[in-house]
Amino acid sequence: MPLVEHLQELRRRVIISLLALLAGTVVGFVWYQYAPFGLMPLGEILRGPYCALPPENRASFTSDGECRLLATAPLEMFMLRLKVGALAGMVLSSPVWLYQLWAFIVPGLHKKERRATFTFVTLAVLLFVAGAVLAYFIIHFGLQFLLTIGDQTQAAALTGERYFNFLLAFLLIFGVSFEVPLILVMLNIIGVLEYEAIKEKRRMIILLLFIFAAFITPGQEPFSMVALAVALTLLVEMALQFARLNDKRRDRQRPEWMDLDDEQASPLGTAPGGVDAPAPVSPARPVAASRPATDRRFDNFDDVL
Repeated sequence: MPLVEHLQELRRRVIISLLALLAGTVVGFVWYQYAPFGLMPLGEILRGPYCALPPENRASFTSDGECRLLATAPLEMFMLRLKVGALAGMVLSSPVWLYQLWAFIVPGLHKKERRATFTFVTLAVLLFVAGAVLAYFIIHFGLQFLLTIGDQTQAAALTGERYFNFLLAFLLIFGVSFEVPLILVMLNIIGVLEYEAIKEKRRMIILLLFIFAAFITPGQEPFSMVALAVALTLLVEMALQFARLNDKRRDRQRPEWMDLDDEQASPLGTAPGGVDAPAPVSPARPVAASRPATDRRFDNFDDVL
């Protein structure tokens, strides 16, 4: 396909992806406050961890004590709803723009590369979703620790913008962190990282994972840090076991001569059927006596005459 046709196809697929993103944003904007198809409103789902706190640990701004977040600017509620709707639209339209991206790339890949790319993208999405779901269910404990650490002198009154920024950062960090084991698996598949090189360094890896979780967790509180570190440790151990099995499979398929030094000769295949296997020597045969050179010269002279 010429370059111009590539650019035209790219433009068409980008337009389709943007239209799908726009449609998803509209759905997310409406879903933020209303519940289509009997679902819970998106805003209520996102504020669920905050509203799960005991009433005495959060400020109340309504006469009936209903859980509400605070808004301190005229456009804050609209901009927050638009931001959440755009993020929801990106998630809802992901099947469309992921397919458009896949359809644009796949013609240049071989069959084996297509299968590997599809598997990698699927695992990446599943790991990200798993990390985000884990973060949603444990953020309640982190908020309870953070908002009650000084409740004798302060009352927690979170604005919607700060709470949703904290929540979305929490979900994003957990989702991205869950991609670390997949990176290890990729490095092992391409031959950069071998199991023998890291199997004795498990303690160091676990320590680095806990340090990583301590620095990257948004709330810097112990419960979420430990939960992220433990989850990453289990996933990394699964990645290491995959590397061990993959290295064994690779060693079975690898010929012995590839492990020799460049200046070392490979051993002879003396076993029956080998390349250099011993073969019986054929019996000696008599060799015809050669004629003297003078006879050959005279013969040639007679032929000339």
